[in-house]
Order: sequence, then structure tokens, then C-alpha cells
Amino acid sequence: MKAIIIGAGGHAAELVDYIRYSNQYENVDSEISIAGLLDDNHGNYLKYNFDFPFLGEITTHIIRHDLFYIIGIANLEYRKKFVNYFLKQGAKFTSYIHPSVSISSSATLGEGVVISPNVNLGPNSYVGDFSLVNSRASIGHDTKIGKFNFLSPNVCFSGFTEVGDENLFGINAATIPGIRIGDRNKIMAGMTLEKNVSNDEVVFYRYKERISVIKV
Repeated sequence: MKAIIIGAGGHAAELVDYIRYSNQYENVDSEISIAGLLDDNHGNYLKYNFDFPFLGEITTHIIRHDLFYIIGIANLEYRKKFVNYFLKQGAKFTSYIHPSVSISSSATLGEGVVISPNVNLGPNSYVGDFSLVNSRASIGHDTKIGKFNFLSPNVCFSGFTEVGDENLFGINAATIPGIRIGDRNKIMAGMTLEKNVSNDEVVFYRYKERISVIKV
């Protein structure tokens, strides 16, 4: 499969490394051949010393129908904007799943998702279209995740968690079982959600107490 990566920043650089790693273990028919990268900021491309060609700006790119696209932008606003822009022009997207991922046979994935190294997807779990699941995240059984969500490394959803669309979860965020989260929320790093979250909220610790125990 031949694909163009949309974006040439940090997340795109990680994707390139993932794909290189995967291609060592996949058979020839399953390999992803990177045709090049797009970015409106050429400086992003230069920063990471990519071995693949720079194909120009995202906003002026003429869609190619002979290959696939992978979204390599982590920022949810631009991720959704450019995906919808490309879809309207008939672009075909593919998902990326790292070979180290543990996926239950009953788990299902939407279109254009990126599943990073060492992720666990439990029984009857679902990850919606164009969501990004970062390294070492754990998606518990019967958990449903909507579209365009960003899960940072080490996020842990307990069983029966329900997540809407366009949510950002910081590093080490977690839920207790059965939590429901709406749309467009920002759950900051280290938060453990014990209550449901509505829409358009920012959830963070106002005060964080540090307790040190000194053994005598």
C-alpha cells in the first residue's frame, strides 16, 4: 500500500518510525510505502530530516486517487479540518495499527485510526474514525470511543467507558468503570475521572496535594 502522510511535525515523525518498524514484520502485500509528506510549514519537514519527499502544502495539494492518506497531525482542530477537507475531495484514508498492539477479536476500529505501540484493546471495545490512540494506552472491555479523539500515552479507560467526539486526554488520564464523557472536552494529565463529563469542559486538579512519608 502506498500512502501520503498529512503533516510533517512531531506526530508525523513518530508515524514514519512506526511504519518503518512495521514493515520489518509485515508481508510485502501489507507494507505501507510512504510516498511523501504534506505540511503548510516546510520548516516542520526540515526539522525531522525525513528520508521521504516533501510534497508541498496541505491546502494546495491535489488529491491523488491512486493511493491512500494517513493523517499525521495530532492537533484535533486541524486533524478534523484537514480530514474533512480531503474526504470531500474523494481522498481515501487508511488506518495504521502497530504490530505490538494487543487487539481482542471482538474489538472494532473505525476509518483512519492510528493505534500506537503497546496499546491494549479489550473485548467489545470500539475506537471511532480518525481517533489517535498513543503508546501504552489501555481500552477496557465494552468501552466505546467516538470520532477524532486524542489519547495521550498511558491513558487507561476502565470497562464500559463511553467517550464522545473530539476529546483530548492528557498523559496518564484514566476512568473508573462506566464513566460517560461527552464531546470536545480536555481531560488534563493525571486525572482519574470518577464522575461523568458533559460537553466542552476542561477537567483538571485545582489543588494537588503531595504527601511524603518518612520512615524513621
